[in-house]
Amino acid sequence: MKFRLAFALAAEALVFAALLFGAAGTLAWPAGWAYLALFFGGAVVVTWRMARYDPALLAERLKPPVQRGQPLWDRVFMVAVGVAWCAWLALMGLDAGRYRWSVMPAWLQGAGAVLLVLSYAAIDRVCRENTFLAPVVRIQSERGHRVVSSGPYALVRHPLYAAVLVFLPANALLLGSWWGVAGSLLLAAGIVFRTAMEDRELLRGLDGYAAYAARVRYRLVPRVW
Repeated sequence: MKFRLAFALAAEALVFAALLFGAAGTLAWPAGWAYLALFFGGAVVVTWRMARYDPALLAERLKPPVQRGQPLWDRVFMVAVGVAWCAWLALMGLDAGRYRWSVMPAWLQGAGAVLLVLSYAAIDRVCRENTFLAPVVRIQSERGHRVVSSGPYALVRHPLYAAVLVFLPANALLLGSWWGVAGSLLLAAGIVFRTAMEDRELLRGLDGYAAYAARVRYRLVPRVW
């Protein structure tokens, strides 16, 4: 699994670099390099910690984005998000790297870096709490899927998605792209949609989830939704 993980991260880094710097038309883009360092530095730390404390979860998260038992809507969603993410990276390369449509102060890019690190910390905390945090929506009967209600799950029902709502604009801020910030809002809307749909699937298929949902009322933001 170590080789598979290293290969997956390296391949993803190459794709990210190709999209960003290919669209930027230059390698002389400090924000692009800082972004790759922070993004994949955070990814390495989170996956390394996962390999230590929950290798079963890591194995689950290394599975393909389209799986047996996954609802059709989620299969379509995963493919659409993959395409949208690649287009988003290219857009930010064109914006902040090639054409410089956006003018963003350095302090705001620094704030994006801080938010990216904080969102990775939140993602790591959620992963440590929930061993059933698969990348696709499905009931993991073969793993004894059960409701997790401790830690961040005592506050909201989908804390990973809550962290992603911070993670998305942080990417664009660090790269210095206002067009990227706008794109992150569209991706965030997709996350809100998936949250509602996943909640519906869990209410239908996971024992004890209805009682948990009655106890923890909010999906993403306490006292909001």
